[in-house]
Amino acid sequence: MDKLTRAITRHKKVVIAVFLAAMLISAVLIAGVRVNFDLTDYLPADSESTIALDLMYDEFGSGVPNTRVMVPDLTLTEAAALKRDIAAVEGVSGVMWLDDVQDLSTPVEVMDEATVEQYWRDGTAMYDVTIDEGMESRAVAGIYELTDNKAAIGGNAANTASMQNLVVSEVVGILLIMVPLAIVILLVTTTSWISPFLFLSAIGVAVIINMGTNVFSGEISFVTQSVSPIMQLAVSLDYAIFLLNSFSRHREEVPTSEEAMRLAIKESFSSIAASAATTLFGFMALMFMRFGIGADLGINLVKGIILSYISVMVFLPALSLACVKWLDKSTHKPIIHPGKRLGKVFVAVRIPALILVLLMVVPCYLAQTRADFLYGNGEPDPRTDYGRDTELINETFGVSNNLVILVPRGNPGAEAQLASELADINHVTSVLSYAGTVGAVPEGFLDESIVSQFYSDDYARIILYTDTAEEGDEAFAVVEQVRAAARKYYSESWVCGQSANLYDMRDVVTADSTLVNWIAIGFIFLTLLVTFKSLTLPFILIFVIESAIWINLSVPYFSDTPLVYIGYLVINTVQLGATIDYAILMTNGYMANRRTMGKRLAVQNTLSTNFESVLTSGLILTTAGLCLGLESSLEVVAELGILLARGTLLSMAMVVLALPALLMIFDPLTARLTHRAGFLKSPDKEVNTQ
Repeated sequence: MDKLTRAITRHKKVVIAVFLAAMLISAVLIAGVRVNFDLTDYLPADSESTIALDLMYDEFGSGVPNTRVMVPDLTLTEAAALKRDIAAVEGVSGVMWLDDVQDLSTPVEVMDEATVEQYWRDGTAMYDVTIDEGMESRAVAGIYELTDNKAAIGGNAANTASMQNLVVSEVVGILLIMVPLAIVILLVTTTSWISPFLFLSAIGVAVIINMGTNVFSGEISFVTQSVSPIMQLAVSLDYAIFLLNSFSRHREEVPTSEEAMRLAIKESFSSIAASAATTLFGFMALMFMRFGIGADLGINLVKGIILSYISVMVFLPALSLACVKWLDKSTHKPIIHPGKRLGKVFVAVRIPALILVLLMVVPCYLAQTRADFLYGNGEPDPRTDYGRDTELINETFGVSNNLVILVPRGNPGAEAQLASELADINHVTSVLSYAGTVGAVPEGFLDESIVSQFYSDDYARIILYTDTAEEGDEAFAVVEQVRAAARKYYSESWVCGQSANLYDMRDVVTADSTLVNWIAIGFIFLTLLVTFKSLTLPFILIFVIESAIWINLSVPYFSDTPLVYIGYLVINTVQLGATIDYAILMTNGYMANRRTMGKRLAVQNTLSTNFESVLTSGLILTTAGLCLGLESSLEVVAELGILLARGTLLSMAMVVLALPALLMIFDPLTARLTHRAGFLKSPDKEVNTQ
């Protein structure tokens, strides 16, 4: 440690140069990071919809139609010609329209009405388009250009294209709002005009390095791209604040800044590591999810915390020593200082606060398990072109969602019977199959392009349309009935489509929820056990933060609003890992004070001393969540931000209101069940240090 601290303080210019070079290289690499916008890609490889989609690509050369393209003011002839032009757009692998299931030489009036209305209404054509993964943005732009921006484009691929165009600009926009707000918070809660910029520089370098090194992961999810930089910045700023506070204290004790920084690094090394460990373990729990989004986000956040820790321990000391003259010149008196009476106020209300928590905790725990969940990206944002186009398409042709069933080829009778049964399922508006729709015409008399829509060498394809949304009770009930019907006629059958994907996602992430939550709690419990060497304190601290999480996640149930399940799953571990530090800080202070004073005065002193630190950290994390929630057009990201902001405020409230009561109530038990607690036994001898 001595060698490390001396190397940092003696070669500060080299250290600064190395980190800045790494940051610049990483900034260039960010452009090469591939971002995946399809949540269904993170389903396990053995889920039915994933297997079905792979089979579809192998047999038919394209996936499920994932885009609805509506173009007005066309004749049938013009619509047929436009179909061929859309098929030629780069990234488009398939287009289905009326001419794939009906002979256009037949008058429209004698065609099947339900089939016609699926594709043609009052001079407006609706095309079911399949766009290849990774080509969404280019293909959608090409279709807009082809139709002179007359087209309205909806569907999963259009949603992906919208996200591709927005996600980077939104992250930058959120940071441009969040960083100035964080600077203001730090300016009013610290005693130097320049130190907030040093904090943000140290963490900012780590954030950019983290984002750039994602290029070695192959690709990351859009959730990780949107959330990780904001989370890393907000969660790890505490480390920088702690180090510079220690540096300031030691400068009053030793003659040189270099010696003060070496002492600060030694003092902070283990304490910041302990703080980072709880956050790290909370994020690590995400990596145990079968749903790949968890591992993607968890690995990125873990990497970010490690890089932030290294930056604070190495880069920030060198940068601070280089700017020490500016630090001296920019000192100021505290703008916000809670005062000594604050601890007395919180202690006075501890019992009513604890009673309120105990009355709420059971109903909130039950409520958060009964909320209505969404498993996809949520509803389209009406502020975007995609949101406006989707609304226009739904107004004209109605809500439509398709499923594709693959069955072995060679039994047209079973195929026709299955198609007939599928048509009778509630919410199914149309069923297209060779045997059921065009089978009256022998294969040899049909154009190969029509036959190939329904038959490969080994499989038959049945396409059905529903009037449900992509997810929800009705959509999932249709998936269950379709799969059950297919199994009646075939020993092998596969169902895919967005509803089937989300149905499988629901099963996977619901199973993940309990596992991930218990792993996070287990990791953090062991960390607390080692930190405090106590059998009572880990239970108290985890109860305090878990109660805040349950209250947070119960709000959607009581407000009767659906909750994006990924937000529910992630916030369980993120809120626990990110805010348990507040409880640790308070408990550390209490344990130290309890050795020289009684429990009431120990709690008062701890609250008065540490409230400012909790307030600073909590406000920055809350600001990060609000920026995500209010600025992101991606519902899954925005909802995670709102959960983070609300959860942070609740955790802060629990730490300053309920935790003091629990520490005092269980004080005698903690004294007996904590290794070398050293609590003052005679309150008469306590010392008031306020």
